[in-house]
Parts: sequence; C-alpha cells; structure tokens
Amino acid sequence: MSSSENELYQQVTLDHKRSPRHFGTLPHATHRARGTNPQCGDDISVELQIDGGRLSDIRFTGQGCAICIASTSMMTEAVRGHEVEFARELQQRFRAVITGQLEPEAAQLGKLVSLSGVRRYPSRIKCALLGWHALMHAIDTPTGDTPRSGDAAAARTA
Repeated sequence: MSSSENELYQQVTLDHKRSPRHFGTLPHATHRARGTNPQCGDDISVELQIDGGRLSDIRFTGQGCAICIASTSMMTEAVRGHEVEFARELQQRFRAVITGQLEPEAAQLGKLVSLSGVRRYPSRIKCALLGWHALMHAIDTPTGDTPRSGDAAAARTA
C-alpha cells in the first residue's frame, strides 16, 4: 500500500469511526441480526427495512474498534436503497478483497476500497467483516427471530 493509500485509509477509517453513518435504531425494522467478536469486543447489531426486495433503510448500533465501526458505517452507505441481491454481491466482493482472494482494483468497491489495506492484518479481517456478516444474517432474519452471530459464525466469513 502506498503512503497516499495508507493516508486515505486512515482518514476514511477515522472519519467513519468518529461520525458513523446510519448509526442508531430503526423504529420499523423488518429484519435484524447481531454479530459479536469476543476476541476484540466488537458487538454490532444491524437493523433493516426491506420493502419489495430493496433495502429501503438500514441502521446499526453497538461498539467496536475503529475498523469494525468504519467498515459497518461504510457498508450502510453502500447498500442503503439497493436491492438485497446487490448487497449480497457487494458483500462477496468486499470479503474477497479483504481476505486477499481478489485484487482491490478488480472488485469495483467504490469508497470501500479504502479498507482493502486490512488484508495485510489477518487479525483485523474479522473486525472489517463483522458488520457485513451481521447484514447477511439480518437479510435472512425477519424481526421476531433474531439469532446472535457469535465468533464461530464470524470466523466462517473470514
């Protein structure tokens, strides 16, 4: 990673950690799920409003390290208003970049590419993927049926 890419990564991460987008509860959530990573204390809940196959709104709450909060915040911006299938595909591309299976340039991630440097730090990959993991579970979990995504489940996404 060049020094300018590293600087961009640090700026974006800090901006989203300090001022996370779409942070808070969603009053009329139709889907929700929670993800935790006991190794570092990350604990994220994602709430969705899905209308006709579209993520019409998304919010998240919880606490976590800068990478976890920044990644989840950026995720909410990237998927809000899009079709569920778009969110699934974006998650797969993001995961492939973060785990080193796909080069950032080939992934078409938009602003999310600024998090691609996480792939150099294997212990932080779970942090970057936790919100995405919770999103995928939330899509499959209508409210009233909210399983907790533990560390073992989070490890399967890494």
